Amino acid sequence: MTARTRTDILLLAGFCAFLFFYGLGQFGLTGADEPRYAQVAREMLDRHDWITPTLGGQPWLEKPPLYYWQAMLAYSVLGVSDVAARVPSGIDATLLVVAVYLFFRKFRPGSEVDAALITASCAGIVGFARAASTDMPLAATFSIGMLAWWAWREGDKRIYLAAFYLFMALGALAKGPVAPFLAAAVIILWALLVRETRIIWRTLWFPGVLLFLVVALPWYLAVQLRNPQFFREFILEHNLARFSSNLYHHPEPFWYYLPVALLALVPWIVFVIAALAESFRTWWSERKSPASALDLQTQFRVFAGCWLIAHIVFFSISRSKLPGYILPAIPAGAILLADYLREHLQGDSDANVPKWMAILHAVVAAAPIVPAMLVGYLVLQHRLPTGRPLAIALVVALIVCVAVALTLISRMHLRMLRFVTLIPVVLAVAAVLKMGTTAMDQTLSVRPLAVELAGIETQTLPVAVCGVRREVEYGLAFYRDQTIARYEAGSVPTGEHLLVASPAWKSDVLNATAGRRLTLLGHYAAQNLDYYWVAASSPLR
Repeated sequence: MTARTRTDILLLAGFCAFLFFYGLGQFGLTGADEPRYAQVAREMLDRHDWITPTLGGQPWLEKPPLYYWQAMLAYSVLGVSDVAARVPSGIDATLLVVAVYLFFRKFRPGSEVDAALITASCAGIVGFARAASTDMPLAATFSIGMLAWWAWREGDKRIYLAAFYLFMALGALAKGPVAPFLAAAVIILWALLVRETRIIWRTLWFPGVLLFLVVALPWYLAVQLRNPQFFREFILEHNLARFSSNLYHHPEPFWYYLPVALLALVPWIVFVIAALAESFRTWWSERKSPASALDLQTQFRVFAGCWLIAHIVFFSISRSKLPGYILPAIPAGAILLADYLREHLQGDSDANVPKWMAILHAVVAAAPIVPAMLVGYLVLQHRLPTGRPLAIALVVALIVCVAVALTLISRMHLRMLRFVTLIPVVLAVAAVLKMGTTAMDQTLSVRPLAVELAGIETQTLPVAVCGVRREVEYGLAFYRDQTIARYEAGSVPTGEHLLVASPAWKSDVLNATAGRRLTLLGHYAAQNLDYYWVAASSPLR
């Protein structure tokens, strides 16, 4: 191992450790998905069942098992906790970064560190690497598979094509048929643009298809045999109906994924757009030439551009939209930019950056520092503060902005791009971890509420909810490891229990507990929730 390789390993390990793992448990699981996925994995581990995902003891067939399997392994090693629930996504993000590094080292030597660090520092990658969800497992497996496909196309070794099919199978186990479907869409679109349609048929390699089926199909067959409703719930409802209708109430405008993709590619978006525009401008100018006239570098960048654009278009058509759906497209933007930088730096010790581009990039790179430093105010007050806190955040962001812009304009230009851009990324992540996690824990997670409930109990009691958000219900289910009853669904426990309710639903609580002792134990102000002790119902009721 050379000294340079050791340096690269230490550099990537340090950045991945900080961006994906440091402070992973400083705030509890948030939203509805994190605690729900974490609890499904726990229930599967408790039952030693690697086939049927369950929630509250009932089959929960919305997602395939890859994340659950990873979380079960993490629980087995680290114990059940919110940190362990998030570790799989961090590991998947790290594997993605390593794969990008190895790909560029093999096929685009000299730019492997740039490619890996640009991928690692995209806002979307950092955010979802810290989340207990199925989005990062899909993004990692899909992206590694697409890189393997291009490695086969460029290196013409079947081992890479086999790797493509293997990772598409893992993608199908991460989130379903969307992985092979999108891979086919990207490859077909690219083949049509560069007029190399024969490669579509060459990709349909029987041993590869067989490998895909051997890896992905056993779980699908096993879960269908155990749960006859699986095909209807998973394929028809959670794939087809989710795409074609607003069945799950996530409507957004058609253009929703344009700003989402822009934000997910921060701080690199200015140069990603420049790389995308240049790549397709080159393709357009050479489109009438023979297919063989397009050099591999141009073809590769068109491939990355198709990978990025196909995702945005596909999910823009979908009637159900969530931010995580776009995550598999983000590595495409990172590798597109890395290849763009490689070309512009080859043989040019002073690659110039237009002043307007340097300034705009500096603004985009420094801007996240402001909300990062003020995230505590944002989650508590839902607005930016005035006065000294805002002034300090703006001054810090301005200093960083000016430093980035002057460095790009007056010194080594593009050669300094990675270094000066990673500084505000590190500052922003550090600011969130230092200044925002307490407020985020109190307002976005029910972990502190679960601690309060445990502190007032003399024995572990069942818990019910009334009029609360799904996030509260699923969070309590994970942190208390209980099935949570919901009053408004008609599920009122007959025995002694604790009740967490919205104050606005107090009349409903009184009606549901008529004839039973009801004692207000406290009020969780951070999320405006009351919690009660409810006596067992009379046998005569």
